[in-house]
Amino acid sequence: MIKLFDKDKAIIGMVHLLPLPGSPRFEGEEELRSRALSDALALYHGGVDALLFENYGDVPFSPGRVEPHVVAYMTSIIEEVRREVPLPVGVNVLRNDALAALAVASAVRGEFIRVNVHTGAKLAWEGVIQGRAHETLRYRAKLGSRVKIFADIAVKHASPLAEVSLEEEIASNVERGLADAVILTGRTTGEPPGVEELERARLCTEVPVIVGSGLSVENCSKLLSVADAAIVGSSLKEGGRASQPVSEERVRALMREVAKLR
Repeated sequence: MIKLFDKDKAIIGMVHLLPLPGSPRFEGEEELRSRALSDALALYHGGVDALLFENYGDVPFSPGRVEPHVVAYMTSIIEEVRREVPLPVGVNVLRNDALAALAVASAVRGEFIRVNVHTGAKLAWEGVIQGRAHETLRYRAKLGSRVKIFADIAVKHASPLAEVSLEEEIASNVERGLADAVILTGRTTGEPPGVEELERARLCTEVPVIVGSGLSVENCSKLLSVADAAIVGSSLKEGGRASQPVSEERVRALMREVAKLR
């Protein structure tokens, strides 16, 4: 069993940021900041082990580098939340700006970043998304950062440009991309990976295997019997919808189930 954040079966709660300034759906900075804090507090009081911040509201996402203000606003918001919520923090800058995520995570003393495509390439709604592990690892070294890289395997909302096995993709990310953990998801937001896929991942790597989507009260026992941790978003929201605020009651219900596995 591999521990993350010194926890068995660690649960990482998603803080889906509302649209940032400059995004087509941006509706105001006050609501953006208050939602981030209220969601983080609900996750904290509900008992999760860490938080992952993501610019979820910034659709349509950039296929490459984000603009500088995204880094600035995410850093500012996360710093504001951290003054109230003493949990480990991760950053994901969509669609795939690992350098921006590293910059934010390093500035806020974060623990990890999520990278949707770390090695290889995928065809997504944003176009061709190419992994740039060589840049990410060198930038981390340049910053002198200890932020860990959690890399998606067969990431949701994307298709491979060339067919490779799960084992080959994990080897690419861990052995060549030097990822610190791997994330498995279903095909879309809220869809879990298969238990068989998790078992195959567990057998072929020694780094933590993380469920990246679809974990819920109903399936957590099954999925976490294999995986080391999970990133949870939709099932912790009001009505189970990713766009809604976090429900502390739903968080507590999930963590009661997780406690039985520890």
